[in-house]
Amino acid sequence: MVNEQKKSAVANRQQQAGGDFVRGVFTELRRVTWPTRNEWVSATVLTLLLVVGIGLYTYVLDQFFGWLFGWLHVFNI
Repeated sequence: MVNEQKKSAVANRQQQAGGDFVRGVFTELRRVTWPTRNEWVSATVLTLLLVVGIGLYTYVLDQFFGWLFGWLHVFNI
């Protein structure tokens, strides 16, 4: 009987801790300064431009080194 009471007490503390955690999450989310629509759009455009730019940079380097090593292979260097 005592063992069951201990298990029940532990389960209650875990549920309360879980509830405290969820309440804490919602409290923190209310404190967040969310970006404005303009900030969000600017960040999205910047991210897309950077992804495209890095992709093009990688593509150009890949083509260059492919050409270079192909050229070196012809001369058996």
